[in-house]
Amino acid sequence: MVKQKTIASEISLTGVGLHTGQEVKMTFKPAPINNGFTFVRVDLEGQPIIEADANYVVNTQRGTNLEKRGVKIQTSEHVLAAFVGCDVDNVIIELNASEPPIMDGSSKYFVEAIEKVGVIEQEGERKIFVVKDVISYTDEVTGSDITIIPSDTYSVTAMVDFGTKVLGTQNASIKNISEFKNEISDSRTFSFLHELEMLLNNGLIKGGDLNNAIVYVDKDISTETMENLKKAFNKESITVKPNGILDNLTLHHPNEAARHKLLDVIGDLALIGTRIQGKVIANKPGHFVNTQFAKKLAKIIKIEERNQVPVYDLNKEPLMDIHQIMKMLPHRPPFLLIDKILELSDSGVVGLKNVTMNEPFFVGHFPDAPVMPGVLIVEAMAQTGGILVLSTVPDPENYLTYFMKIDNVKFKQKVLPGDTLIFKCDLITPIRRGICHMQANAYANGKLVAEAELMAQIVKKQ
Repeated sequence: MVKQKTIASEISLTGVGLHTGQEVKMTFKPAPINNGFTFVRVDLEGQPIIEADANYVVNTQRGTNLEKRGVKIQTSEHVLAAFVGCDVDNVIIELNASEPPIMDGSSKYFVEAIEKVGVIEQEGERKIFVVKDVISYTDEVTGSDITIIPSDTYSVTAMVDFGTKVLGTQNASIKNISEFKNEISDSRTFSFLHELEMLLNNGLIKGGDLNNAIVYVDKDISTETMENLKKAFNKESITVKPNGILDNLTLHHPNEAARHKLLDVIGDLALIGTRIQGKVIANKPGHFVNTQFAKKLAKIIKIEERNQVPVYDLNKEPLMDIHQIMKMLPHRPPFLLIDKILELSDSGVVGLKNVTMNEPFFVGHFPDAPVMPGVLIVEAMAQTGGILVLSTVPDPENYLTYFMKIDNVKFKQKVLPGDTLIFKCDLITPIRRGICHMQANAYANGKLVAEAELMAQIVKKQ
């Protein structure tokens, strides 16, 4: 089992946002298991949270931009790439603006910050998407495509062709994500002169200067453009180096552009929300094709998780039998809907119910075609979760459990007399003040039959 990891303590960085030019403070904070990467806008009322999720991508112009309920995070990819490259799973990223500081246009300073505070293991098991088949996505408009194939590690190859004399075909590869720090993290973002002119004319890249973006000169510079560049970058003079880039910068690698594209691929694929074991081959990658591929992978992973039914030895002596359950839960027949507890940990619980024709609800639901009511499946999942939250207090018999919220309930299959239901409940967030927020799944006959996101609270009896 590979354990999840977070940073050992919080650390802050300051700089300017590339597009806004605003001074930005960004703080990395340790996060609980299964948190993933979450951005928090501390400058806005209520400090809204935006998860690093491919489904929140709304724009890929000049970066990967996320939006949730009107709250935006711009250019998220360099920060996310740093966390993946440093083997971190869970981090809270606080920002007092809409975008992280650009720093030098790479992930280098974020990697250094992570290494400064260190990385620690957590109790939760890391989710890893093991690629078993070839998966591809092609952008018909640009001809860009990304493919992932089975591999023993997470490796990435980026192949770029910019079709210009100053910057033609380049390739970059890493055989293992552990190579990210030394081979990829210091590769800076770049732009072509014709793009730069357009961005400056439209008031973008206000935080840009010659220290955080490589500018490839793909056209003759007019006197007017030269003056605009000097004004924009606050320089007395600007020249073009023999290798075709504006001065004041020395390339870290001959193929730095391809390496930065590889960095972007890693950052964008972090939006899948799980680690990857597979070889990624990206041909002419860009944020649009990267994030579309991330969305496709996320859907595949979700389907796999639904069909991945956990296997338990039902003949094994249970952790808790019905008598022990009744000592902990206040429910009694006919409303006690679980028969055994098979597993119990700090973050999850597994329960079991044998469904028989003798169940009282079958008298009316439906006599000629008996089906277990969906609401009772949800109640049974909640009772299983109740065992988890009540196990955190020394005197569970003195507490009652109440629903606070039920979200994203879905029923996939019918549950019939003779079925054995397995309930698996895992914490989404740690239990605080007796509040249990969990993902609950119900399985029968080797299939997922129901799922729900539940929140309940234990309250002491009056």
